Formats: sequence, structure tokens, C-alpha cells
Amino acid sequence: MVYVKWVFWGAFWIIIFAFLNYTLPQHDIARITDTYEKRVDFGENSIFWANSSSGNAAAPKNRDVFFIQAFRTNDKPMIYRNEDTGWGWPPYFKFDTSNLQAEASDLISKRSAGEAQWVSITHYGWRNEFLSIFPNAISVKRVEGPDVRIIPWLNIVILTLMAALFWGIWARWKKFWTRREKRKFDEYTDGWG
Repeated sequence: MVYVKWVFWGAFWIIIFAFLNYTLPQHDIARITDTYEKRVDFGENSIFWANSSSGNAAAPKNRDVFFIQAFRTNDKPMIYRNEDTGWGWPPYFKFDTSNLQAEASDLISKRSAGEAQWVSITHYGWRNEFLSIFPNAISVKRVEGPDVRIIPWLNIVILTLMAALFWGIWARWKKFWTRREKRKFDEYTDGWG
């Protein structure tokens, strides 16, 4: 029975960690090499794409999606999709896809050291070549160089609040069970004295 408990709690925390890792904003330092638009047919991986009804009259089977190609500081390619999130989840309320695509196009640079423009691409989501899923770019900002360090203040605040919430629930749960056990013990030992 102890193993079942540990498997349950392990699975619970893995799901929480995966959810937070997917939805919280991340910052990549990269060099944008191209931007383009592509018609995408949604299949099994449709849960990893933004809400299709953002700005559309009906939920289409396929649609045009903006993409941003970049190379990170380790010279590995990274492709970002650029879609509105609308009012859905995750709650980034992104409605400026076209503006972001124009900003990204303006920041395109070549590999040569004199021409390279480094940017911080804020995004959420994962990149998986096998499942054809891409992180969704939220914003693009020019930075000084490839060694810039971005402090994720929003993530720190959200994780601190979540830790405080979990600790508060756990403390009250523990207190509840302690009082309940004490009450049972008092009922059981009543009249012994």
C-alpha cells in the first residue's frame, strides 16, 4: 500500500511539474534567421496549438500560422510558432500576432559576428520534432549579446505563491488530522481515570 501512495504522489507532482513547465513563460536568447507563414493541418497534436477560434468565426480544420526560425546561443536551431492565445489557456491574452511577426522580421540577422542581433524570445510550450509541436512566441526583445541573463520574475512570483498555497493547505490538513486523532484518543480513553 505504501508503494501505491508513493506512485500516486510521484505521478501527481510529475503532472504538476509538466503543466508548469509547459505554461510558464521561458526566455531564450537567440538570433532570428527567418520568419514565414505556413498552412497547418491539425491532427493528433492539436492540443498543443493555440485556441483556433481566436479571431475566427468557426473552428477550422486548418489555418495559416506564423513561424519564427532562430538559432540559439549553442548554434542549435529553434522554431517558434506565433499564434494568438486569445482569452483561452494559457492566459497570456495575446492578440498581436501580426505585430510580433513584423518585429521578428525586423530583427533578422546573419551569422557573421558584426551583423548578429541577439534577441530574447519569450515563449511557452515545448519543441518536439517527432510530434511536430512548437513553442508559442509571446514577445521578442533585442538584447546586448548572447551572454545576457534574463531573470524570470513572473515565474518566481507564481511559484512562490503556489508554494505558499500548497504549504497552507498541507498545514491545515495536518492540523485537521491531528485534532481528529486527538479527539478519537480522548473518546477512547474517556473513563480510564
